[in-house]
Amino acid sequence: MTPFGVLNINKPGGMTSRRVVDRVAKIVRPVKAGHAGTLDPLATGVLVVCVGAATRLMSRVQEQPKRYQARFVLGKRSNTDDIEGDVVDVPHATHITRELVNELLPKFTGTIAQVPPQFSAVHIDGHRAYKLARRGEHVEIKPRCVDVFRIVLTRFEFPELELDIECGSGTYIRAIGRDLGNELGCGAVMTSLVRARVGPYRLESAAALDQVTSETLDDIILPPTSIIPDLARYTCTADEIEYVRRGRSIDLDESLAVGREDAVALLTPTGELASLAEYDPPTRRLLPKQVFLSQV
Repeated sequence: MTPFGVLNINKPGGMTSRRVVDRVAKIVRPVKAGHAGTLDPLATGVLVVCVGAATRLMSRVQEQPKRYQARFVLGKRSNTDDIEGDVVDVPHATHITRELVNELLPKFTGTIAQVPPQFSAVHIDGHRAYKLARRGEHVEIKPRCVDVFRIVLTRFEFPELELDIECGSGTYIRAIGRDLGNELGCGAVMTSLVRARVGPYRLESAAALDQVTSETLDDIILPPTSIIPDLARYTCTADEIEYVRRGRSIDLDESLAVGREDAVALLTPTGELASLAEYDPPTRRLLPKQVFLSQV
């Protein structure tokens, strides 16, 4: 059967997310593979890799809330905002207390304006910021709004601290450390980062990269329905599946509670994801928008 699903991989440190995907791609060829949210080489933890037609659902994974465990060292700054850049000591950095850090953390929760790091994947005039930074160019990156749901100081032994952070898409954890260090007047750089969760995908259930082989793939790959646990689901009849296969609408089941803006996951009689459909209130029909049947 053609691979169609999700791999929850514990990315090793020192490896790019692209390299992880390349390893998976060799196993699942000729179908595609892609990750749903980059982790820097320094970072470890949950890297969600979508396989086959599930790559068309990557944006839904990227929109999911995330949880990180990050370590920082105070009294330093770097051009990358982490320990892997050009690190300099901040002269006369004052001694910081746990109480002072806790007083400042509420500034970094809620919807906040955050300037991404110079070494980041944001686009500046058609170029990635990190590529410009590698050429020694300093560019102005506009702040963007990100959502930080929770920050907890889990360890503090000056000059080191650890934060547990839950946030939305697009949040740069090293930028939180950088800005916290600036508020403290002493600077800060990130020394380690673990992504503990992306939506329903958790670190404790992630597979080591070396465990992902052609022999183990069927046991490790998760169904694409795991990407959309909150969507209403409807199991089609064999006749309805033929309509969906051709992109034709089907009647809404009266027992299905669907809002005007909700998508509905249409399943085959055996439970595989056939399509994501849109509800059309005037006709009370479900209109297939993304059809995956060719991959099932």
